[in-house]
Amino acid sequence: MLLLLLVAAGRRAAGAPVVNELRCHCLQTLQGIHLKNIQSVKVTPPGPHCGQTEVIATLKNGQEACLNPEAPMVKKIINKMLNKGSTN
Repeated sequence: MLLLLLVAAGRRAAGAPVVNELRCHCLQTLQGIHLKNIQSVKVTPPGPHCGQTEVIATLKNGQEACLNPEAPMVKKIINKMLNKGSTN
C-alpha cells in the first residue's frame, strides 16, 4: 500500500513545476523602465519563497529586469500591462 502511494505521489510530482531555490529572485530592483522595451510583466506575491512582492519584466530582447513594486512608475507599468491584457 505504501509503495502505491509513493508511486502515485511521484507521478503527480513529475508534472508539477520544479522550484529550484526557495529564495527571492530579485536582489536589486529598478525604479522603472520604458514601457516600449517590455514584452511582459510577471507579478509574484509574497510567499514561502520570498517575503516581498516581486515584479519581473521580460524585455523584448529576452532579458529580465526586476522592478520595484512600490515605485510610482512601476505601478503605472503594471496597470498599463493589465489594461493591455484585458483589451485583447
